[in-house]
Amino acid sequence: MQDPIGIPACFSSSEKLADDQAAVTRSGQSVFMSVYRTKIADQCRLITITWCKNLLLHGLSVSVEGPDGENHYTCKVELKPWYFWRKQGSKRFIVEGKAVDVFWDLKAAKFNGETEPNSEYYVAVVCDEEVVLLLGDLKKDAYKKTGCRPALIDPILVSKKEHIFGKKKFSTRVKFHEKGIFHEISIECKNRSSGGNSSNGVEPEMEIRIDGLMVIHVKHLQWKFRGNESIYVNKIRVEVYWDVHDWLFSPGLRHALFIFKPILSSISLSCLSSSSSPPLSSLTSTPLSSQTESSGSLEGLNASGSSEFCLFLYAWKVE
Repeated sequence: MQDPIGIPACFSSSEKLADDQAAVTRSGQSVFMSVYRTKIADQCRLITITWCKNLLLHGLSVSVEGPDGENHYTCKVELKPWYFWRKQGSKRFIVEGKAVDVFWDLKAAKFNGETEPNSEYYVAVVCDEEVVLLLGDLKKDAYKKTGCRPALIDPILVSKKEHIFGKKKFSTRVKFHEKGIFHEISIECKNRSSGGNSSNGVEPEMEIRIDGLMVIHVKHLQWKFRGNESIYVNKIRVEVYWDVHDWLFSPGLRHALFIFKPILSSISLSCLSSSSSPPLSSLTSTPLSSQTESSGSLEGLNASGSSEFCLFLYAWKVE
């Protein structure tokens, strides 16, 4: 599986490493990337917020898409324990002649063991005296610090990419829509006794659970290392794709790729607004081929009813 990873060198002020995959492998760093689309410097652009964590420090990187999506303008913040002053501040860079300011306050940020903070923080991106992107729960503090008004156009979350390490089990949390709630996703790869049907007496299999309920169970994983299925989470259809070839057949530290793509319709969103938490009975698993296409004309959806949002989960298996 040859999939571009694109990890920024969050922990070094030196030039970007030529092989990002090697950088991830050597550092063992967890990476969490969120990509937003919003208007900045008179154009709709992508802003990428990247949180990195290894044994020594946390890192924050803010990157703004350049002309034609090629060049990027980036500011990086390293949160080393002995650099307390770096936990609050601002940086400026120029995007096609316009100043873009990044403000952050992470003095009291609560990470709770995660790569991305959970609460007590803000990260704000400002251009043309507008806060074009604001993350965190300290919104009042952010507007007071920047002295700028909210942007007229709300940013759209396009994707999340997360790199996690584990031996057999990998977990993360995700919202399939901004109006929804967080769901716990866990992926586990295990060996099952084959009763002598394989050369070594065991066969790999994979389980994917959401909020504790198994929604996908793949047996004979050595033959089904790539695939996809549709599941339903609180009446929202989610397409799940997996590629675990390198887990099984490539030596050394390699990653599997999982993609979770929600398909939102107007009916799905009405269910979201009327339900605060999903019952376990609302989680089901059905073959992809048996599902029909949904449609919708809501903001953030494309013509087929598919949400713009995708979760890309890179699971690095450590032996």
